[in-house]
Amino acid sequence: MTRTLLTLSATLFLGLPAAHATPLQITPIPDARAQTPATQLVPQPKRAEFPAGTLPLTGLGLRTVGSAPELGWAARDLREEWKSRLGANLPEATSSGPAIVIGTRADPALAAKAKAAGLDTAAAEGYALWIDAGGAYIVGADARGAYEGAQTLRQLLTPAGLRFARISDSPALKQRVAMIYLDQYSKGVNDALVPMLAALKYNAVLVMSNYVQWDAARAGGFAHPGGASKAEARRVADLARTHGLEVIPLIETLGHVQWMFYGGANKDLYQDPESQNPYAYDTLNPATYSRVVLPILKEAVEVFRPKTVHIGHDEVRNRDRFPARENGRAAGFEQLFLNDTVRIHDALKALGVNTMIWHDSAFSDSVIGSLSARLPKDLQVAYWNYAPGSGYPALQQIAGLGFPVLGASWDEAGNAEGLAQAAQKAGALGMIQTRWTGYFGNPSIWDGQAQQGVAYVRAAGAFWNPDAPPVTNAEARYRDLYAPVAYRAATGAAVNLRPHVTRSLTDNDETGWILKGPDIDLRNLKTGLQQIGAYKFDISGAVMLKGARGAVSDLPTQVTLEIGRKADALAFLHTTGWPSALAREVIGRYEIEYADGTKLVQPLEYGRHIRAWTDTLPTSMIPAPGFSGQTADGLPVAVPVLEWTNPRPAAVIRSVTVVSEGKNANPTLIGLTLIGNGK
Repeated sequence: MTRTLLTLSATLFLGLPAAHATPLQITPIPDARAQTPATQLVPQPKRAEFPAGTLPLTGLGLRTVGSAPELGWAARDLREEWKSRLGANLPEATSSGPAIVIGTRADPALAAKAKAAGLDTAAAEGYALWIDAGGAYIVGADARGAYEGAQTLRQLLTPAGLRFARISDSPALKQRVAMIYLDQYSKGVNDALVPMLAALKYNAVLVMSNYVQWDAARAGGFAHPGGASKAEARRVADLARTHGLEVIPLIETLGHVQWMFYGGANKDLYQDPESQNPYAYDTLNPATYSRVVLPILKEAVEVFRPKTVHIGHDEVRNRDRFPARENGRAAGFEQLFLNDTVRIHDALKALGVNTMIWHDSAFSDSVIGSLSARLPKDLQVAYWNYAPGSGYPALQQIAGLGFPVLGASWDEAGNAEGLAQAAQKAGALGMIQTRWTGYFGNPSIWDGQAQQGVAYVRAAGAFWNPDAPPVTNAEARYRDLYAPVAYRAATGAAVNLRPHVTRSLTDNDETGWILKGPDIDLRNLKTGLQQIGAYKFDISGAVMLKGARGAVSDLPTQVTLEIGRKADALAFLHTTGWPSALAREVIGRYEIEYADGTKLVQPLEYGRHIRAWTDTLPTSMIPAPGFSGQTADGLPVAVPVLEWTNPRPAAVIRSVTVVSEGKNANPTLIGLTLIGNGK
């Protein structure tokens, strides 16, 4: 894809022409790469029917009924969808042409239409949506519901028109929260994430805000240069609100407070004076609150204008001694924790703001029987549990103690799904999809920790409709929602690699693939011209190269593929026989040689550009999702696609040489397709 964020790290250099490889068969195809609309709606509506038919786009316009801000946001999002997917404008509706009509039940005419259609809903954030030959209608139970309905309609857009549909829908959980970060990279990342989260029907963001450059931090000498400015924090908050997302700042207090000791500041406030890596603050020193905690929380309330602030309070005794000072030991941990929590809770309440904490320190087995009875009952409790499952009895226990509770999941498949079901049964406020990519690691949500971005998609489906089946193909949906691609086909040509195949994809007699036999091979990746993700490849086997394993010690170290054509990009369907021991280890490269003898090199970093066929964790979105399936014995497998954008599309590509570094992860090319015809 032209939007693929390839890091070429490539150096242009002059060299002798490579020896001519065996001429390869290259077959022109009209749809070498074709991004198409997904068919599964995410989240899955409670009730949905899809009659045959499509509402044509010709003459179609948009009309909103009402003045609520959410209706304007819905119109904005639909127009952006038309522009990014079709390269077209969605005009205002005319009196005579077909229309997309968006409004709420507050309008009597729309309420009557929804009722007549049998799709009326009065549930909060609910909506009725129907598309037929007469037009498209979204009728929200409230303005927020109309906005949610617009997110569903976006997914029904195809190049031919809007798919006919009849949908009645509303969320199972009231609060559906996704965690994001503020750091020096916030603009580029959050400007993509926020619209994506809105499209997935989240309605709040938990914003990690420890390292915002607060005035108190700057004055105290502990403002981190990698933190976002207050202006950027305010901008992101405003962006979130105009996408229907409540802003809940997270400022970790009591523990995880390395932020207040940055640069050697506030040494007098260490909980443990002997700590080499201070982690918690002294709750008995008034300066902790007057100098640091309360001024920063006041600034956060002014900047974010939140209903709720999350103050952390998790893992308090995980690192430092707590209590460590003599006066603290006399009071005891439970009293120190209680006094700190109540003090911050009351200060926030005076500002008109609710307080949220993580559950683990206050509701652990050792203190739940005593501490919980002394905490304010309006304290919101986020119960985090990052294991897949279905029970989660502690969630029900906290709810039973009278606290408003939310579940909090992470990125492992089955975690958000199971915990959301438990939250629904417990009558919880909702769910939080956490993200732990590091205080200054925002870009890793695309490249480095992308599996946590994929989890946003799976969790969105579970939070809205816990009873629905798990989201399928979440990796592809995340990639497409974060960086939307137009619905159009690119011409190109598929290269037949048969003359250079060194291993078959099947292994009936332990002489093919990785020599492990028929139960652990790639037989389900079929040969011939195949649609793999958004790409087409001519598959005949694998150009597997030498690696450290004995099973491939006799294979070539490099293979040169003769091309002799122009192209805008090259798509590589590739993998490795075995995983690398190190993330981002360079395990090989592609050398692209032009007819004039110059070359470009694309390094292959493990996990970033290429990964083993048995390594299904998508840590980077640089490669596109390709083939996914199972071996005969049920092992999940995946083969991604790396698209290399050609910086010299007007030049003829003479050849592509695949080179192995001989590591444990050995480059294995299965398909090569030319995208475009050059300029």
